[in-house]
Amino acid sequence: MRNRTIRCPLCNRQKARRECPALGKSICSLCCGTKRLTEIQCPPTCTYLISAREHPAAVVKRQQQNDVAVLIPTLQGFTERQHQLFFLIQSVILRHKPDALTPLLDNDVAEAAAAAAATLETSIKGIIYEHTAQSAAAQRLTREIATFLEETGKDAGAAFQQEAVTVLRSIERGARETSQTTGGGECSYIELMGRLLQHTLASEEALPKTDNSQEKEKPRLIMP
Repeated sequence: MRNRTIRCPLCNRQKARRECPALGKSICSLCCGTKRLTEIQCPPTCTYLISAREHPAAVVKRQQQNDVAVLIPTLQGFTERQHQLFFLIQSVILRHKPDALTPLLDNDVAEAAAAAAATLETSIKGIIYEHTAQSAAAQRLTREIATFLEETGKDAGAAFQQEAVTVLRSIERGARETSQTTGGGECSYIELMGRLLQHTLASEEALPKTDNSQEKEKPRLIMP
């Protein structure tokens, strides 16, 4: 009897060829490469993680360069604080767990960012009104972004709100335009940011730890 092909439990499409020490089961090479340090909390002893850090493939380098080139216009003119806030909000978006029946798309990200920005804009004018996105997926993400901004910018005042509006409008434009720029699909922006943040996490993990490394594990925002 021929052995039955074991499919990757993450994507259920590709063959499971790599033993993942973080999950305790075999996964495919595609999920290993794309979900590493984002959806999968890889231990530092993972041989695939070590190999990727020491010998990044040429195609990976080209992908990183292309991703940065696409992202640069989105960050044009940002201050250091806005730059930090941009990536913190992106982390909230990537950690968001959508409903199984309604996956999160770039358009949902654009709607959520637009709704959150509009709510802040009316708040700056002294009007309390919560703008809502159209899709259910975008509505859930809007609430997560709003909660994050409320906790991060507590007691920071209108200055923080204005900077958050600038960042959210930038995310909205990026989510709407990335698929056109790259010729990708409905999740082009989400996938691009996932790759960039994965690369950033990998770079930070490779740095030597100091005595106060535990304090640096959580991203911090420089407040006014």
